[in-house]
Amino acid sequence: MPDIVIIAHNIRSTHNIGSLFRTAEGFGVTHLYMSGYTPYPAMVDDNRLPHISGKISAQIHKTALGAESHVPFSVSELPPLKELRSQGYRLVALEQAPHSQALESYSPPEKIALLIGEEVNGIENQLLAECDDVIEIRMVGLKESFNVSVATGIALFALTTSK
Repeated sequence: MPDIVIIAHNIRSTHNIGSLFRTAEGFGVTHLYMSGYTPYPAMVDDNRLPHISGKISAQIHKTALGAESHVPFSVSELPPLKELRSQGYRLVALEQAPHSQALESYSPPEKIALLIGEEVNGIENQLLAECDDVIEIRMVGLKESFNVSVATGIALFALTTSK
């Protein structure tokens, strides 16, 4: 099974973050990086006002159900792409793009940094350009995309069970 970390950049919803923690814990993700305006649970040396931190933590906990205590996480303004690449991770964006590869035909490397982006607009083009690979989930229904936490769960299942 590959070593997988998730980079959640500019995710708006605390419920999506809670779901990402829970899904990450279930698939053995080794770290959850949150960047941009992505909400995050309370942490040591948190510089947010306590009532803000507490409210956001409670909202995340509602869907994480404690998984936020088991998955290591960190917070930064920008996604740590260069740092992760220097640690041997292949940067893989989960996004619909002209050059994306179908998830079911993707052969996962040993170390994956899975970048996921904003719920409505997805991953910014400048960040996509920095990734090694772009994968997408084939859609067969009328909708054009899955919810970001659902898509991440589907991708993690495929990446951890492929040959």
